[in-house]
Amino acid sequence: MMRALRYTIAGAALAVALAGPAVAQFTVTPEPPTQEWSFNSLFGTYDLAAAQRGFQVYSEVCSNCHSLKQLHYRDLTGIGLSTNQIKAVAAAVQVPAGLNDSGEPIDGPGTPASQFRSPFPNEKAARAANNGALPPDLSLIVNAREGHADYVYAILNGFVPPPGDFKLLAGMNYNEYFPGHQIGMPQPLRDGQVSYTDGTPNTLPQMSHDVVTFLAWASNPELAERKQIGVRIILFLVFMTGITYVVKRKVWADVH
Repeated sequence: MMRALRYTIAGAALAVALAGPAVAQFTVTPEPPTQEWSFNSLFGTYDLAAAQRGFQVYSEVCSNCHSLKQLHYRDLTGIGLSTNQIKAVAAAVQVPAGLNDSGEPIDGPGTPASQFRSPFPNEKAARAANNGALPPDLSLIVNAREGHADYVYAILNGFVPPPGDFKLLAGMNYNEYFPGHQIGMPQPLRDGQVSYTDGTPNTLPQMSHDVVTFLAWASNPELAERKQIGVRIILFLVFMTGITYVVKRKVWADVH
């Protein structure tokens, strides 16, 4: 029994020794800081001005690598764009337009019915252009990540120099809020990168807040309508509770 115990202790010591480099590399990932979002409260809805600025950030920066496959250009009415604005946005990009007379795929100007243009024709091309990493589709990114809007905002603002003892792999970037801290995406946004026409400061936090608002809308375009229905149902139930109580008092008034 003592021999088995010694073997167990020796084995545990060896395991700790072998795991030493991995333990040294491990650092705790902090929780994303809580942000103020117009759509978080019970009666909250999307800040359409912020969503429109966020669409500009996506169009000028994020769309170079990330797709929005679940959206069509006509859906942009949800952030307050007019029909003419949507036509102009769609016509400014080239999208698949079927086949020519030789059976070869061709591109043409987008229409409001077109799906958002993807930056790469397929996954293999996307990986080849990004050092093997596959940029995720952003259609549902706010719903798909734990922490939701706060997490996506934290990632955009989490690019900092790595600690001195942190071994960063080749082609990777250090992000304070990304699990493991090594992310294939380089810092996408920097102060002054996008010029807003409405005079809003184009700082990194502001641009991040705007594009996350847009992506939150993309993930939940029916949020405002859903909340309105919920409020109406609650008011109806409160009303029916009052009516039921009054009827009950009336029916049982003569019963002692």
